[in-house]
Amino acid sequence: MATETSALPQNGGSLSKVSGWPAAIKDYIHELQAEMRRVTWPSPKQVRATTGVVIAAVFLFAAYFAAVDFLLGRAVNQLFHTLARR
Repeated sequence: MATETSALPQNGGSLSKVSGWPAAIKDYIHELQAEMRRVTWPSPKQVRATTGVVIAAVFLFAAYFAAVDFLLGRAVNQLFHTLARR
């Protein structure tokens, strides 16, 4: 049966943990660079198109929520006005 060895030192010394940081940071940077080379970036045309869709969606949602807020506000005011007359 294979035994698993831990990458962390077993003695718990903080100096040994700190001494491994530069290597871990270097590995992280190399992995990050390799991953960024594999990224497929959108073209400027695609960015403009999706930005237009997002802006249009924001305005549509804003108009929807403004209408709902207006209608619910009027309904609540009417309810309070009706109950206040009694």
